[in-house]
Amino acid sequence: MKSTILPEPLKRGDLLRVIAPSGALREFADFERGLEIWRSRGYYIEVTSDIDQRWGYLANTDKNRRHQLATAWQDPDCRGILCARGGFGSTRILENWHWQVKSTPKWLIGFSDITALLWSLYNAGISSVHGPVLTTLADEPDWSIERLFNFLEGRPLTPLQGCGWGGGVATGLLLPGNLTVATHLLSTAIQPNFDGVILALEDVTEAPYRIDRMLTQWRLSGLLAKVSGIALGGFTKCEAPTNIPSFSVEEVVRDRLGDLGIPIVSDLPFGHDSPNAALPVGVLVTLDADQGTLTNHH
Repeated sequence: MKSTILPEPLKRGDLLRVIAPSGALREFADFERGLEIWRSRGYYIEVTSDIDQRWGYLANTDKNRRHQLATAWQDPDCRGILCARGGFGSTRILENWHWQVKSTPKWLIGFSDITALLWSLYNAGISSVHGPVLTTLADEPDWSIERLFNFLEGRPLTPLQGCGWGGGVATGLLLPGNLTVATHLLSTAIQPNFDGVILALEDVTEAPYRIDRMLTQWRLSGLLAKVSGIALGGFTKCEAPTNIPSFSVEEVVRDRLGDLGIPIVSDLPFGHDSPNAALPVGVLVTLDADQGTLTNHH
């Protein structure tokens, strides 16, 4: 099992570029607060000039958003790409997209809809970070912000603690993402090879029956038989509508995943609504379902 290429650690003075590859930016105050955190760490941040544009629910036309990504990715002076927000839209710009892999790849940071970019990069053999976007960063607790910069700047990460379901210990490459986005990547060119990976999933505002439908699709696809372990983050605002018969989301997840016979840890501190602990994509981790821990080897 070969780890992905890890970009060089960031350092003060590095240039990072901000792009909006998904939904239209609406949270301008939160966005500015997120920028300030990066700048306060000594980074030079360049925001694409048309960051406040919109095309329907998208941040701009597909052509423009693809150009933003390509320009930042190909800029030799840029050390990392910060995604403004999630929403929807990154899959649209990945149609017929090919990463031009340089000898020194750069960081890409985001979560939620950005899952598609993270998994596409993983397929190209490059590590990235499943972590806060600019509109959510300022709402993170201090330890979560420190964790993000610890990883990006080359310092070790402390293990994350969740709720172990039992079933022993698994080691594999970590593949984190949003369940809904990841489900819509199945049977596309962006679907990664799941053999031996530790799959890490989270979601938000999906009714329990929708979570059930997605996890059942994963079961029927046969893909869950390939993974070595599953790490579950927050499934926030996933309550059933009132006065409608339903399982809880916790019951659904336990029912759909509990019989797989692999290590599973739930309630890990990542996902929508803070804390959203930074998770490296494509690096070796150990998932201990007896102790309830997710430990990074880097």
